[in-house]
Amino acid sequence: MYVTGRLLGLVAVGAIPTIVHPEYYVVVGWFLLCLAVVFIDVLCAGRTTVLMIGRSASDPIRLGDSTTSTLFVTNIGTRVFRGELRDAWQPSAGATSVRHRLRIPGGERRSVTTDLLPTRRGDRLAIRVTVRRRGPLGIAGRQRSQFVPGQVRALPPFDSRKHLPSRLARLRQLDGRSAVRIRGQGTEFDSLRDYVEGDDVRSIDWRATARRRSTVVRTWQPEKDRHIMIVLDTSRTSAGRVEDVPRLDSAMDAALLLAALAAHAGDRVDLIAGDRRIHRRVTSTKGIDLLSNLVNAMSSLEPTLLEADWPLLGAEVARLSKQRALLVLLTPLEPAAIEESLLPTLAVLAQRYRVVIGSVSDPALPAMVAERGDTKSTFDAAAAARSIEQRERMASAVGRLGVDVIDAVPEKLPPALADHYLTLKSRGLL
Repeated sequence: MYVTGRLLGLVAVGAIPTIVHPEYYVVVGWFLLCLAVVFIDVLCAGRTTVLMIGRSASDPIRLGDSTTSTLFVTNIGTRVFRGELRDAWQPSAGATSVRHRLRIPGGERRSVTTDLLPTRRGDRLAIRVTVRRRGPLGIAGRQRSQFVPGQVRALPPFDSRKHLPSRLARLRQLDGRSAVRIRGQGTEFDSLRDYVEGDDVRSIDWRATARRRSTVVRTWQPEKDRHIMIVLDTSRTSAGRVEDVPRLDSAMDAALLLAALAAHAGDRVDLIAGDRRIHRRVTSTKGIDLLSNLVNAMSSLEPTLLEADWPLLGAEVARLSKQRALLVLLTPLEPAAIEESLLPTLAVLAQRYRVVIGSVSDPALPAMVAERGDTKSTFDAAAAARSIEQRERMASAVGRLGVDVIDAVPEKLPPALADHYLTLKSRGLL
């Protein structure tokens, strides 16, 4: 049961007879009268169990988009049901318009809709549905809560997809669909076609020319079916916020752009996400299912307050591929974390794979270095300069192992990583 604000008004009215006759039996009598009124109102309110509630499934959405969740409420009783319904969700689901007034004749069904705007990635869950049915006096009523399963999956926003068209244009140039196909390092035989003026005579296929009795040349294209392995670091360093966005989310954005580009290039992409253990693994993925598999795997990933176990992650990489591949490590370029765990593993990985480290840098550091107006800002500038120097020193140490380092601010890391991939592909280094 529940009571409304009218009960307070009823109790307050009891102050009048109490003032006129200040006796204890007046107070007790009025108290018993209020209890009787509440009991009668609850009894006359009717049952809340006459409602059957179901929920429709909500499609996954990208973080920042809105969606709805619909409840179907059926009155299996014979009386008209008048009351209220509250559809409660996790706060991060961003639920609005959660309270709904109901008027459902007996044997009929109504639908109510709750608007959702998730503020965090992952599965946002419904908590419970509460139904209230008020008595005829409006003083009290009956209340029942039940769990009606429901969730909405908020996928990574993939803000860097705006850079995809320009990179695909460059990829088409590499593929030869908008440029002449010529032989070179990192290319493979594609097809034969008739000779046209301007073709390199060294591309003439003399055997095919003899068979067809017309000049035929060979065409070439960049090698396809390359192997790209992306490792997402979900350790404590990935929890740091840069421009109010976790480093892990910025790394996911870079991984999605690279994966989408590699999929259009016909390459195979694997994803490993972990720290002290492997949290997600997406393997042997190509084609149109790639992005769907990746965003669903990444949607519920959260940083953990643990150091990364790079020997474990390196062993998982070696298990996935024993052949030459492009290995992209998306991890913050933090000197302490890299020196303690990553460097020994990196020395082994660099001998087998083409390794690239993608790191999110903080754009506030250069601004702090330039600001030296007072004592406090001067000390801040010194700390920022030291941090920048340590990152540059660490990048130099990693570079001596033959590892490429891309250290960029969140909005520039995805296109920079994609450009580096295209550069490697054009030079035949994958």
